[in-house]
Amino acid sequence: MSEVQGYFDRARTEIGPHLPPVVKRMLDVGCGDGATTDFVQSRRSVTWAAGVEMSADAAERAKGRFSEIWCGDVEKLDLHLKIPASSLDLILCLDVLEHLVDPWTVVKRLSVLIAPGGRLIISVPNIRNWKFIAKLLFRGEFRYRDAGLLDRTHLRFFVKETAEQLAVAGGIPLLWSGNAHPWKPSDMRALLSRVSFGGLDDLMIKQYIVVAGAPPGIGGVRS
Repeated sequence: MSEVQGYFDRARTEIGPHLPPVVKRMLDVGCGDGATTDFVQSRRSVTWAAGVEMSADAAERAKGRFSEIWCGDVEKLDLHLKIPASSLDLILCLDVLEHLVDPWTVVKRLSVLIAPGGRLIISVPNIRNWKFIAKLLFRGEFRYRDAGLLDRTHLRFFVKETAEQLAVAGGIPLLWSGNAHPWKPSDMRALLSRVSFGGLDDLMIKQYIVVAGAPPGIGGVRS
């Protein structure tokens, strides 16, 4: 992932409304410096938190915020040997799955770890955003960059439907999906959303949050 300013130390506070009522054990995949886990700990009584991070520097800085932290590629880590099945109340995969070769298999493996009533929260960029489409159609531009929708380390691209399919790849039901950064009422995009009855939303949204959750009494589903 690109080490751009603010990437590793920015708390993803937009997940706040989607946290399960109880979070005692959690896993943050692509945890960076641990700012988002710190945010969750400030709002829930977390007793054990683990993180996975590719950047050795970020993982080192994050150590004080986690009970366990593993530096490496989540696709190569045997997390089922480190974390008991059906034991996690929350798993975060924020801006990480699009960087993986096979994010669907990763979601399947992670889903096994989710406890009854627990949640998987993912975020992915929306390739259907109008700015990308306009540049592709009218300029023939598909230029990779250091950050953003066309981050040069992105291997997979998603729209709303495929993001939802990814989140439920492990057999855990979909709870919610939508705009990661809701527009203020005064924002022109909010007005366009209202007058189009939501028909233009998928063209204006830059990033989706998708939440899947194991119903109470039903833990993660094995593939």
